[in-house]
Amino acid sequence: MEDQTSCAKICVVFSRMKPYVLMVALQFGSAGMYIISTATLNHGMSRFVLIVYRNAVAALAMAPFALLLERKIRPKITISIFLKIMALGFLEPILDQNLSYLGMQYTSASFTSAIMNAVPAVTFVMAIVFRLEHIKLKERRSQAKIMGTVLTFSGALLMTLYRGPIIDLIWSHKTSHHANHSSTDTHWITGTLLILVGCCAWSAFYILQSITIKTYPAELSLSTLICLMGAIQSAALGLVAERHPSAWAIGWDSRLFAPVYTGIVSSGLTYYVQGLVMKTRGPVFVTAFNPLCMVIVAALGTLILAEQLHLGSIIGAIIIAIGLYSVAWGKSKDQLGPTPSTTEEKDDAYELPISATEGSKLVIEANNYGEHAGKSNFPVKK
Repeated sequence: MEDQTSCAKICVVFSRMKPYVLMVALQFGSAGMYIISTATLNHGMSRFVLIVYRNAVAALAMAPFALLLERKIRPKITISIFLKIMALGFLEPILDQNLSYLGMQYTSASFTSAIMNAVPAVTFVMAIVFRLEHIKLKERRSQAKIMGTVLTFSGALLMTLYRGPIIDLIWSHKTSHHANHSSTDTHWITGTLLILVGCCAWSAFYILQSITIKTYPAELSLSTLICLMGAIQSAALGLVAERHPSAWAIGWDSRLFAPVYTGIVSSGLTYYVQGLVMKTRGPVFVTAFNPLCMVIVAALGTLILAEQLHLGSIIGAIIIAIGLYSVAWGKSKDQLGPTPSTTEEKDDAYELPISATEGSKLVIEANNYGEHAGKSNFPVKK
């Protein structure tokens, strides 16, 4: 009897700790993506080739699950849906990943992981521009989203214009000061601008995705098709940019490990784990762990990649994290708000719910209107 009671208590404790353990593990996985991608690019692998292989691996990894789990709910692909999938494949795998990888080469992995937390704020601004998001200045939730957006852009601007002195971590005394700092001030600003443009492409991806999921609610299948279209389009671009066969060669090294890791972990496991946690704890819980990825990448970046950590990056990252929490809090209040009237439902049918970013992924909740209401969380390939 006592044994059964002890087992029951252990099960309860495990059930309560499970979301926390999964989210922490997910942050380490996302941090590994930044570190492995940076190391592979620094060792000479073309970003065009990495993007092709990465999206191909992601499509292959998710295709079996999409075919089995969504065979009864998968709608037919119309010309309109196909064109949207093509556009989604261009915005994220082509535009966002190329610019983000190039910007990361000009700056650092830790810098890029910090800037990427600005995506919810960028998405919020773009949603307002396209009349997909409505704000009321007298409401606290709207004030929180506006303040969070201002803080996020302020943090990004600070990180761009002010680098400050180098901050030494315990293990970085013998590495950072003697490392060849390849990024000049000009490259640093250029890299930041490239990452920010990548954030805009990423945000545009989620705005279009939030619309596409209403007519094609099979999330796994849609995600697989986006990765497939991204792989095809990036292959066409890569064949133009990298014509020498040696650039496409892979071996039993980082050139093989990087696309496999980013494709399976960032698209497969991240997709499943985050969806699992969101069902029980919600998107705000997921968002709360995002800054942990910045910390892990900063620590591993200085240890493994000998990156230099600047005071401006630390201050800017903290400001961005505060802005991220503010935007997420405002969106959480949107979800808890009063049920809209019939007229409001029609007007707000395409409101974009920016709910969470998870390092290599941002989660968008479909509105609770229409027959295809539900959640969609798409892999983001950074």
